[in-house]
Amino acid sequence: MSRSAAPPSCLRPGAHVLVTGGAGFIGSHLVELLLRQGCSVQVLDDLSTGSRDNLAHLDGNPGFRVSIGSAADGQTVAAAMRGADAVFHLAGAVGVRWLADQPLLVMQRNLRCTEVVLAAAAKTAVPILIASSSEVYGDGPVPFREQDPVRPGSTEGLRGGYACAKAMGEWLAMAHARQHQLPVVVARLFNTVGPRQSARMGMVLPRFLDQGLRGEPITVYGDGAQTRCFAYVGDVVRALAGLLATPAARGRVFNVGSDREVTVKALAELVRQATGSRSAIVRVPLEEVFPRGFLDPPRRVPCLQRLRDVLGWVPDTRIENVVGELATAGMDQQVGA
Repeated sequence: MSRSAAPPSCLRPGAHVLVTGGAGFIGSHLVELLLRQGCSVQVLDDLSTGSRDNLAHLDGNPGFRVSIGSAADGQTVAAAMRGADAVFHLAGAVGVRWLADQPLLVMQRNLRCTEVVLAAAAKTAVPILIASSSEVYGDGPVPFREQDPVRPGSTEGLRGGYACAKAMGEWLAMAHARQHQLPVVVARLFNTVGPRQSARMGMVLPRFLDQGLRGEPITVYGDGAQTRCFAYVGDVVRALAGLLATPAARGRVFNVGSDREVTVKALAELVRQATGSRSAIVRVPLEEVFPRGFLDPPRRVPCLQRLRDVLGWVPDTRIENVVGELATAGMDQQVGA
């Protein structure tokens, strides 16, 4: 879908790559890309948020293996990392619904998995990319710049716990880089959308699409004036691969996403148009959906200059194209069902 110039390959053809969380939405697309680039890929996933179905079409590829297990277990990670030439760490708990319902699990899993995977990578100094989150910026001023202080928020608020766990993972990564010369890159992911994304954990676009395709009311949480920047998953995984392939990226943090703002209400209207739905767009107060005190930042916009300087490009696929493609695919599934 994207028309951007291709970034450099992640590694030499034949390189062995470990992807934790490789059965997830972003992880499965990254696995596809790495296999196309001639790498062999080992996936480690506990299937708590990912799905084996996301990888089923890759079964039979001689360079592809899957291990079901937790990235929080040191022995499991050490076995999966054996012989790896590079590691992409995407395992963790993500999604506003999961954060609202099981905040302790989300915080513990994200921090523990990152701690274990970094420690294993440091033993052999294998190049590693750690997936972090735009949540670390909290309610900071936009556009968000990598050198800005993180602002996870009050410890009495749930959302800040996830942000703090991700930020602590970044600090751990940088400490390993300095103390153990670990070649590490941190990617702060913004809203990523595309095929295989599930609405189960509260992701906004697949939720809107499900509602629009079924003719149900499209529910916008809050007033709908909050803005987000949505990047196509194909662009995002190309950026991740390019960053780990680029020596100038080592020991640094990068925003990875789109910088084109759209209001959540405008996204709902776009979905309604693309699906041909007559669904009403209904506003639902945040307090009816999330626990008291759960904050929703009014804007989330990355500065992508650092990414552009290193890769020579940034994600640029238009959200209108993504929504149109996903709506068409959803309507085709309805016809074929």
